[in-house]
Amino acid sequence: MSAFNPCKGKTACRDDGKQCLTCGRSFAEIEQTRNLIDALAEFACKQDYDNVGEFAAYVADKVEKKVRHRREAK
Repeated sequence: MSAFNPCKGKTACRDDGKQCLTCGRSFAEIEQTRNLIDALAEFACKQDYDNVGEFAAYVADKVEKKVRHRREAK
């Protein structure tokens, strides 16, 4: 198991052609994470939520619970 290391921002990125040397994540992982976040943001915009923070907290909580449940099921 590995630890998630969040991006420090695009201006902090340094790479070796395969991964960011600042956060240590692969470019594929970074791109997939950005795509997931973009999809959630697009969904929230389409729904015209005025309480985006509550939506984001709900999603974060659900992701954590699903990961925990899947790990326990293995």
